[in-house]
Amino acid sequence: MAEGYGNGFWRQDVPYGEQLAFAVYMLTGEAEHWWISMKSIMEEREEPITWESFRVKFLSEYFLNNVWYAKEVKFLQLTEGGKSEAEYTEWFKHLSRFYTMPLDEEWRCRKFENDLRGDIHLMEALLSIKDFAVLVEKARVMKKMKIEVEAQRPQQ
Repeated sequence: MAEGYGNGFWRQDVPYGEQLAFAVYMLTGEAEHWWISMKSIMEEREEPITWESFRVKFLSEYFLNNVWYAKEVKFLQLTEGGKSEAEYTEWFKHLSRFYTMPLDEEWRCRKFENDLRGDIHLMEALLSIKDFAVLVEKARVMKKMKIEVEAQRPQQ
């Protein structure tokens, strides 16, 4: 991976209008020099310097297409399986960044809930939640409740 590409680069909690400034601030070493040069070229060509243009250029510079596509396939094949809810959620968020098709909130919610384990998936599907943050929180609460209920059942 490129120097300057750390865990904070793809922060979900950075407001959309500030993503470019945050990303550029996080660059160090060779990646920082690359951006200074790329920005100069874009300015000469009068290309808009936006988060999306930066993201595309950065990823094409530092990620091989086969790595990108492998991550996209992992996202499409992702299931909760034996992962904890927190692990599954983190993997989902991380890998969804590599999905090349437009990813609206409703599709993102459907994908997330379809890949949950059986009983939680059924409960979530009944709620028809279309807000990803709400869906993740409800799944967390349902899992916690399920564990508590199972712990209270008398042993047979």
